[in-house]
Amino acid sequence: MSIQTVLVANRGEIAVRIIRSCRELGLRAVAVYSDADADALHVRLADEAHRIGPAPARASYLDVDALLGAAKAAGADAVHPGYGLLSEDAGFAEAVTGAGLTFVGPSAEVIARMGDKVAARALAEECGVPVPPGTGDLSVEEATQAAAELGFPLVVKASFGGGGRGMRVVHSADELADAMAAAGREAGAAFGRSEVHLERYLERPRHVEVQVIGDAHGAVVHLVDRDCSVQRRHQKLIEEAPAFGLSDTLRARLLDAAVTLARKVGYVGAGTVEFLVLPTSEEFFFLEMNTRLQVEHGVTELVTGLDIVATQLRVAGGAPLPFTQDDVRVSGHAIQARIAAEDPWADFRPAPGAVTGLALPLGPGVRNDFGVEAGGAVAPEYDSMFGKVLAHGADRDAARRRLVAALGELRVEGVPTTAPYLREVLGSASFAAGTHDTGSVQREWVPDPATKPGAGVGSGAGGGAGAGTAGSGSGPAGAGVVSGGATVPTRRVRLATDRGPVEVAVYGRTVRPGAAATASTRPTRESAGAAAGSSSAAGTVPVAPMDATVVQVRVQPGQELAPGDVVAVLEAMKMEMEIRTEVGGTVGQVLVGAGSPVAAGSPLITLI
Repeated sequence: MSIQTVLVANRGEIAVRIIRSCRELGLRAVAVYSDADADALHVRLADEAHRIGPAPARASYLDVDALLGAAKAAGADAVHPGYGLLSEDAGFAEAVTGAGLTFVGPSAEVIARMGDKVAARALAEECGVPVPPGTGDLSVEEATQAAAELGFPLVVKASFGGGGRGMRVVHSADELADAMAAAGREAGAAFGRSEVHLERYLERPRHVEVQVIGDAHGAVVHLVDRDCSVQRRHQKLIEEAPAFGLSDTLRARLLDAAVTLARKVGYVGAGTVEFLVLPTSEEFFFLEMNTRLQVEHGVTELVTGLDIVATQLRVAGGAPLPFTQDDVRVSGHAIQARIAAEDPWADFRPAPGAVTGLALPLGPGVRNDFGVEAGGAVAPEYDSMFGKVLAHGADRDAARRRLVAALGELRVEGVPTTAPYLREVLGSASFAAGTHDTGSVQREWVPDPATKPGAGVGSGAGGGAGAGTAGSGSGPAGAGVVSGGATVPTRRVRLATDRGPVEVAVYGRTVRPGAAATASTRPTRESAGAAAGSSSAAGTVPVAPMDATVVQVRVQPGQELAPGDVVAVLEAMKMEMEIRTEVGGTVGQVLVGAGSPVAAGSPLITLI
C-alpha cells in the first residue's frame, strides 16, 4: 500500500475506529484535537497527535488550514475525513489533494455533484431511479407557489449536506416560511450552505439504504442493504443489516439502483445510497447519496465479515477491491443502537458533561464503538453521540434480543443516555414484528414518564439504572438534572447500605440575584423564575435547559402567552430546540437576544 501515515481529520468514536484499522494495516495514525479534546481517547490511541485550535468546531475541526498544517507537520500522506464535519466538503477534498495528499474518499467533483441534493435527484432520474416529486432550490415566495402545486405535507430539505440536518416537515402553508428559515439555519451551521428545496412528504415510509464501494479501476459493488427507519427528527437512532421484510424483487431493484448510480458518477471509496421505501406497494424513491463512511457501517461489517474502513484505505492507496460482488455474502443479522448524551424523557435534550463511569457490555456477538472512556467527557461543542452498541445474531430476533441484553448491561455515569429508551424500543411489539416506519418514534414510541429511570444514578439501560439525569452532580460544577424543560442542580452522594451502594441526588439551595453559582448553589426552576421577576402566582418562567446560543426570540414585551407557546429557539450540540412556556401570562422583559449565548438555568423572559 502506498499510504504509510494517515491523518484522521475527525474526533470521537469514528476517529478511534479509523485509528484501529490503521493499526491492523500497519499504518501510522495521526490524531488532531481541539482544546476540548486534549485528553480524548482518540488522542491517546494515535501514534501522534496535533492541536488544531480552540474548542469550537469552526476554529478547529472545520479549519482546513489547521488540518493541512497538522498533516504536513506529521508527515502524513493521506487524510481520512471520517463522517460529519468536513467529510462531505468538496472544498476540503480538493484542498487535501491540492496539498499533494491522498483523500480517503471520492473525488471533490463527485462529492460536489452528489452533495447537491437537487443535482443528485436529476442524476437519479437520468439513471431511471424513481425520485419523490419535488423542486430545485427556491425562495420563500417561489416555495409558496410550488407547495400549492405539490400539495401538503411537504418536507423542506437542505440542498447540501446530509445526516438528517436541515429538514422540516410542513403540513400547511402557514408553516412554510418558518420551516424554510429553520432548515436553512441548521444546514448553514452544519454544512456552510443554507439553500433548501421541497419534496413531497411520503407517509409512513421505511428508510432503506445500500452500502456501495468502488475502486479506481472501475469496479463498484454493493455490500447489501440496511434499514434505518427508527428516527427522530430525521436523525437515526437504531440501524440494522440487512433490511428486513423486503421481497427478493424489491431488494434486487434497490441494490441495482444503488450500484448503477455509483457507477454513473465513477464512484471511488465507500458511500451509501439512501431510499424511502413503501414495502406494501413495492415502491421506492431515491433520497440522497452520502459520499462518506456512515455511522452505521458496523452492522454491515458484522453481517459481511468485511472491514469497510480497511477497504477504504486500500482503495485510496490505489489497490483494486479485494473482493468481487460474488464474494459478498450475508451471515445472520446485526442491529446497532446509537448512544448519545441526551435525555429522552426531556424531549431528547442534549446533556453534555463528564463521563464519571463507563462499563461496556461484553459477550458473544456484541461490539462496542465508543469515543470516550471513564474520566472523559461529552463536550457541548460537538455532537451528542459518543458511542454505539452493536449485536450480531443468527437471525433478526436473535440479534434484537442480544442487543436488548447488551444495553441492559451498559453503564454510563455522569450523563444521561439514550440507551434505556432504545432498549424499550427494541423490546416493543412493533419493532419485533418489523411493522414500524420512520414516524414510529413520534407516533407510538414517545418516552413514557412512568418508565423514566430513577434520578441520581448511572445511565445504564437495565435494572432501573437511571438515565433520567442530565449532567449529574458527579460531573463538573453546575451540572444538573433536566426535568420538564429546565435545569435543576444536583450533586451525588454514594451511601453504603446492607443491599450495596446507593447514590442519592442532593438538590442545591436557591441563589440570591447576583450571587455566584456553585455546585451546591445554582438556581432551581422556581428560584430562577423568582430571580427573573415572575410572580409566585404565575409559576415558573422558561429557562435555558443547557448552555446554548439563542437562534431566535419569538416573543416581545407585552405579548400574551398561553401554556405551550414557543418563547425562543436555542441551538446546542448542533441541534435546535424550541423552548416553550409551561404557564400563561404577559411577557414583561425579554432577557436574551438572537445570537447571544445563554447559560444553563438562565431565564429567557419575565412574566408579569
